[in-house]
Amino acid sequence: MAYKCRLKLILAEMEIKHGEFAEQIGIDKSSFSSIVNNKSLPSFETLYTIVEELTKRNPDLKLGDIWRKE
Repeated sequence: MAYKCRLKLILAEMEIKHGEFAEQIGIDKSSFSSIVNNKSLPSFETLYTIVEELTKRNPDLKLGDIWRKE
């Protein structure tokens, strides 16, 4: 089962730079880049942190908005 990450689009809509967001959630910029570019899936802890931080900024955002099953 494949998932497609929509973080690139969501961060652009929110006008958040990838590197700044990675620092804010405490992960390596290259690891975050790999997630954003669909080269790897995040660990559960990282996924939770990403969703938690994004929903602080947009409470209407859901996990399904970030990752979609293809």
